[in-house]
Amino acid sequence: MKILLLYPQYPITYWGFQYALKFVSKKAGFPPLGLLTVAALLPAHYEKKLIDLNVTTLKDKDLLWADYVFVSAMVVQKESAREVINRCKKLGVKTVAGGPLFTSEYEEFDDVDHLLLNEGELSVPTFVSDIENGTTAHLYTSEKWADLRTTPVPLWNLINTKKYATMNIQYSRGCPFNCEFCNITSLYGHIPRTKDVSQLLEELDAIYNSGWREAIFFVDDNFIGNKRKLTEEILPALIEWMAQRKYPFTFLTEASINLSDDEKLMKLMVKAGFNTVFIGIETPNEDSLVECNKIQNKNRDLISCVKKIQRFGLQVQGGFIVGFDNDTASIFDSLISFIQESGIVTAMVGLLNAPKGTKLYQRLAGEGRLIEDFSGDNTNFTMNFMPKMDSGMLVNGYKRIVDTIYSPKKYYERVLTFLKEYNPTKAETVPVNLSNIKAFFKSIIRLGIIGKERRYYWKLIFWSLFKRPKVFPLAVTLSIYGFHFRKVFKRTVLQP
Repeated sequence: MKILLLYPQYPITYWGFQYALKFVSKKAGFPPLGLLTVAALLPAHYEKKLIDLNVTTLKDKDLLWADYVFVSAMVVQKESAREVINRCKKLGVKTVAGGPLFTSEYEEFDDVDHLLLNEGELSVPTFVSDIENGTTAHLYTSEKWADLRTTPVPLWNLINTKKYATMNIQYSRGCPFNCEFCNITSLYGHIPRTKDVSQLLEELDAIYNSGWREAIFFVDDNFIGNKRKLTEEILPALIEWMAQRKYPFTFLTEASINLSDDEKLMKLMVKAGFNTVFIGIETPNEDSLVECNKIQNKNRDLISCVKKIQRFGLQVQGGFIVGFDNDTASIFDSLISFIQESGIVTAMVGLLNAPKGTKLYQRLAGEGRLIEDFSGDNTNFTMNFMPKMDSGMLVNGYKRIVDTIYSPKKYYERVLTFLKEYNPTKAETVPVNLSNIKAFFKSIIRLGIIGKERRYYWKLIFWSLFKRPKVFPLAVTLSIYGFHFRKVFKRTVLQP
């Protein structure tokens, strides 16, 4: 049996880092972890190939080679996924589709031969059994949650890791919170499910043995969902593993703001090699936090929480949203002020949308306010519902936010605010290697000589070199990130 695992292309987006990747000569930010795991769930005697359209092209002969083409995608990859499926149908190749896009919007892909919804640990073995018995069905789904202790090590040999900027790994699924706009709980449940220590270390061994020595992204939607297991089992084992191998990786992940409440947890994470966390801040508007049931963010001094996490040695990347029913015209200035004061350099601001499967989607459907499908990219100007605020005011206010915070002056001010308070541990936060040395020289040309930001770029470079040399590599990295963010938002701001 010949299986082609196919990952659709991402459009140019905030988190795609497409413009930044050119500085380090990489094709994509992250490999398709889901497909690599599905490949490991398939029988060992199946012949497998993986094509990631973000790093290479797809030819008809690749499709014709396969008995089945397995497609996995996020919602933002919908357009590319549709093109791939259409090509398969035209060539008469059987398609199998799964992942968040197809689980959430399977009704729109009835032409796919086999839809494997929900979690692959449950659907893939059943589908394989049906292949062997000649009894395959169109739809495979389950109301159960997978036991992650059965998840195999991804087949890293199917990709060229040198094409990617960061590797990824998954320790847990599920989130204990219930934010109205988020579909994580509908996809993965409320109770965090985790892998065992031995599994996690085996997966790290596999990445280590591949020769990788840079960053690894723990893709958990809330890494700290089960704090006790982290502090008592996972992080102590990870600390020992890293020390034995002389700290080959740095780690980044996603967490909730209550991380700031647990100093022991932050210390252990930093000791294990974590240096970055993405946190959903959403809004400084307390009424909007109540509206969207973001209980973990309520009744807090959010800026103090962010700065505390930064002082412990973790860079905070933040997600922000405008367009809540309780937002007023003042939200735009207050959000700009919050982002600048907090020193959150990587601040993703998007318009509120309602993905299928969320409580927000259900509420807005009941109110008759839904108008179109969610594109999956909340940093463009599409909203799939009618907001309470005048839509023109909302879009113009959103444009003003991103145009302000990613202007060279404000962006580099924010970088300095962050780096002055950031307390990195041990070594540099960015590894010094040939790739990053080349990136630095490219940044000199693109940002320091050609770019409109050159005045601010050189101010940051010299400040970091002479005042805080320990953060110099990170200063260069953040300068490159800023270039990407400005390019992305320039594309959107200039749109009518």
